[in-house]
Amino acid sequence: KVLKSEKYDEIVLLKDIPFYSMCEHHLLPFSGVAHVAYIPQGNRVTGISKLARVVEIEAKRLQVQERLTTDIAESIMKALKPKGVLAIIEAEHLCMTMRGIKKPGTQVQTSVVRGIFRDNPATRAEAMALIKGH
Repeated sequence: KVLKSEKYDEIVLLKDIPFYSMCEHHLLPFSGVAHVAYIPQGNRVTGISKLARVVEIEAKRLQVQERLTTDIAESIMKALKPKGVLAIIEAEHLCMTMRGIKKPGTQVQTSVVRGIFRDNPATRAEAMALIKGH
């Protein structure tokens, strides 16, 4: 749902969104947190719970983390048509914890940047600082 009446054209960030998904290669879970930022265009903002819902919906099917990150960013780009989107996922994969290399606690980080976050390093840096809490 897009709320067209809001006048806001700065970064909107929802961070530390927990998720669970299933690795399509090994049929084992992976889980972690997603950080999603966007900059509204034309006063097209959405309720913040909708960002978490996008993460939840995209994580529900068999996935690989790289595609999950892309799917989240592309869904937001399509629905809101913002100036830009930044999606970052930090996850632990049980396929690395339980089998093979057996390295519990290892995290995989993926990011997808679109629009102004890709084109403007200062805007991307501002979003990253917000995610890191600086």
